Amino acid sequence: MIVASRSLTLRQQEGSVAVEVRIFAPQPDQGQWSCAYEIDWPERTRKFAAHGADSMQALTLALSMIGSEIYTSNYHKSGSLSSADSWKGYGFPVPKNLRDLLIGDDAKYL
Repeated sequence: MIVASRSLTLRQQEGSVAVEVRIFAPQPDQGQWSCAYEIDWPERTRKFAAHGADSMQALTLALSMIGSEIYTSNYHKSGSLSSADSWKGYGFPVPKNLRDLLIGDDAKYL
């Protein structure tokens, strides 16, 4: 079950395309918890999961993994990716070692 989603916008020569991010409800997984997520990049949908000791840790790690993937993507590096709303940045946290990549409101508030 999808518990949260966000739409980012990717500007390309052919026009803008939506990059959808979906986070699924954490699920018990072999004594741990797993939180699946998907990112609809133009070339493929990336499906992955974060694992934690409990559901909160799995969810928190999934959010950070999404932020890491977005902020280290070539789309971010090229400046062609943006939030679909008025937020400047993408609204996902990143680990400390990637904080220098944050832009806009993300750099101020996350």
